[in-house]
This record gives sequence, C-alpha cells and structure tokens, in this order.
Amino acid sequence: MELWPIALFLCVIAVLMTGLPVAFVLAGVALIFATLGSWFGVMDMSFVMLLPNRLYGIMVNPTLMAVPLFVLMGVLLEKSRLAESLLDALASVFGRFRAGMAISVVLVGMLLAASTGIVGATVVTLGVLALPSMRKQHYDMKLATGTIAATGTLGQIIPPSIALVLLGDVLSSTYQQVQLDLGNFSPKTVSVGDLFAGAIVPGLLLVIAYLGYILIRGKGQAEASSNSELVTTKRMSVADITFALAPPLALMVVVLGSILSGLATPTEAAGVGAFGAALLAIWRGSMTLSKWQACAMETLLVTSMVFLILFGASLFSAVFYGLGGEEMVKNTLGQLPGGVIGATLLVMVLIFLLGFILDFIEITFVVVPIVAPVLLMMGLDPIWLGIMIAVNLQTSFLTPPFGFALFYLRGVVPDSVATSDIYKGVTPFIIIQLLLLVAMAVWPSLATWLPSQIYG
Repeated sequence: MELWPIALFLCVIAVLMTGLPVAFVLAGVALIFATLGSWFGVMDMSFVMLLPNRLYGIMVNPTLMAVPLFVLMGVLLEKSRLAESLLDALASVFGRFRAGMAISVVLVGMLLAASTGIVGATVVTLGVLALPSMRKQHYDMKLATGTIAATGTLGQIIPPSIALVLLGDVLSSTYQQVQLDLGNFSPKTVSVGDLFAGAIVPGLLLVIAYLGYILIRGKGQAEASSNSELVTTKRMSVADITFALAPPLALMVVVLGSILSGLATPTEAAGVGAFGAALLAIWRGSMTLSKWQACAMETLLVTSMVFLILFGASLFSAVFYGLGGEEMVKNTLGQLPGGVIGATLLVMVLIFLLGFILDFIEITFVVVPIVAPVLLMMGLDPIWLGIMIAVNLQTSFLTPPFGFALFYLRGVVPDSVATSDIYKGVTPFIIIQLLLLVAMAVWPSLATWLPSQIYG
C-alpha cells in the first residue's frame, strides 16, 4: 500500500522533468493513479468525487483573491519604469562610494521584492537595468551578478510577497485542521498577516547581511570613476531623489501597514496597492495603451497559472491521501531518529532539493500540505515553519547549478560573462542565507517575536 503514494510522487517528478505544464502533469498523473488504484482496490474514488467542492472552495477563497491584485500591483510598478527611477535615485546617493551601485541594487531589489514578490521579474529587471552600469564601472562580475541574483530572490521573504500569501493560506487551513484533530475545538488561527509580520525581521536581517558583505567586498572594488557615465548623466537633486523614492515607499507603507495594523485584510490591502500603483503609473505619465494592455495580460497569465496549478495540486493531494500517502508520511516522519528535529531537517532538505525543479507555487500547493500537518502535530509553530520554508526555497532558487534565479540572470547577461562567475558570485549570498536558517533554528523568536507583539 505504501508503495502507491511513493510511486505517484516519483512519477510526477519524472514527468515534470520533461518540461510539460505543471498543472496538467499533476492532474493527469493523479487521475491515472486514481484509476489504477481503483482497479487494484487500493483507492476509494470518493476522494476524487469531492474535487468539485474543493475547487469551488478555492475560487471563493478571499485570501487567494489577493494574488491577482498583488500581481497587478507589481506589474504596474515595473511597466511604469518605477524600478529604473528608484535605481537612478539611489545610485545618485551611493554612486561615489565603493560598491555604491551594488548597494543601490540591494535597496531597489528590496523595494521591488515588496511590490512584485516574483523572483524572475525582479532578477530580470535588475539585470537589465543595473548590470550595464556596473560593467561600465568595471565591477568584478562575480560581485555584480551575485548581488543581482541574490537580491532578486528577496521576493520570497520580503512582505507583501505572493509566496507568503499562498503559503499563509495553506498553513492557515492546515493548522486549523491539526488543532481540531488534536481535540482543540476552539482552534487558534494563523493568517497571512502573521506570516508577513514574521518575515519582516528575517527579511531585514538578510538585507543588512547582504549590505555588510558588499561593503566588505567593496574594499577591493575600485572607486567609481568621477567621469563615469552613471555619475555624470544620472546625478540627481534632493528634490528629484525625493520625487523618485517617496511615492513607492508610501505605497509600500500603506499596503503593509494596513495589514499589520489590522485595518485591512491582505486582499483589501492588495486592492489598495493595485489602485495606488495605477495612480502612480498615471502620475508618472509613462504608460501607453499598449503598456496597460500588457499589464492586464501579464496579470491574467500569472493568475491563471497560479490557479491552474492549484487545481492540479488539489487533485494530486486528493489522490495522494486516497492512496494512503498521509498516513505513510506521518509514520515515516514520526519514526525518524531525533524526533521533531530529525523530521524538520528531513523536510527542509527535501524542500530544498525540490526547489531545483519546482517553483514555489508547486511546492506550496503540493509538498507543504503533505508534510506540514505532521510537523505541526509535533508542536512546531506555524509562523516559524512558514518563514523557514520561504527562506529555504529562497536559498534553493539561488543554489547552482539548478537555481531558478541563475537561469533568469543567465538569460539577460552578455555571453562574455562566464557562468562560473555567476556561480562563484552567488556562493557568499547562499552562505548568508544558510546562516539565517541556522539562526532561526536556534532562535525561533526571530520569526515569532514580531507577530506576538502585534497580534499577541
């Protein structure tokens, strides 16, 4: 019996390696195994028959309605050339310092992460905008590419991140069910806002660590030349810098502040963010009709992808449970040496490895619902677990040779930049992220203290 869920999982991974669409792979392989399981008498098809109810629940889920709104917010800020203005403004401030452009990239990437939350979009945007200027300033390509790739992955952890919205929704329903199974009929709730609050301190620590490493490496980085094209053509006044920085910062504060203060749900705040981003785009006057259409189309495509994967993942999880996968995972993790520590370590290693071949959406909808109930049953804090998973995936997306962020960056950098330089460049940032994971494992309060202060 236990071989069936293992075979289902391995078969899905194998078919995904062919490059077929994830949603159709999850649904198609699950249906094949459900049919075979029914024939061999190991699968109750009632699990599949309940699928329409589950899909209806997904479509009316108010938390998931935040996804298209946050996507639209990020796309509008990107298409309105706001990222370019931010980079120009910060480069004007830090451009004459050692590694000043790299510092600007990290700060802009932090703001983009808070608006888009999509790793690929941030890496590509920073690569296109910043790398040419860094090459003109004769940056070490290892430092330049490593900074851009690592900064692009901040979208996994800096709120309001789409990854945290999806992860928060999954952990919320899972945690409530675990509490009911434990006999607590007045279960505690975990919201997306809790995850946002929990991610703030680790996210800021990561940004500070990045900046610290860049400043140390900057001692070996030549001063930006006074006749550099960046310095002479993009020097800005205080008024221009304020004009570039204030509006997007105000939007981020309003969106995140309204969620953390309890004045708005994530979906309501996402609506305010999308509306505010549209006003900023109109105010800047850089949007044409074709750009508005492109924003709408990109939002539609990303949202459709997310929900299609969620539909496929729902069918996969139903068949996985029907084949006895939940009981198998529970027994396996419960019998590991080291108890909860051993189980958590194994899950984190598994998620890290799956991050090489699956995006965060698939891992959130497919893997987390399988392993999270067992870990939460063992007493882990759901907020801590969610932040650990987010940082773990962020590290996986940056790790050679399969990291998604590396593929995105390789697609926009010139052929003259060696792939080995990109791999060497991201290595120090991977070490920083691993140290953050260790720090959160030793001091869980790094992720749980702020939510307890805000909502405690």
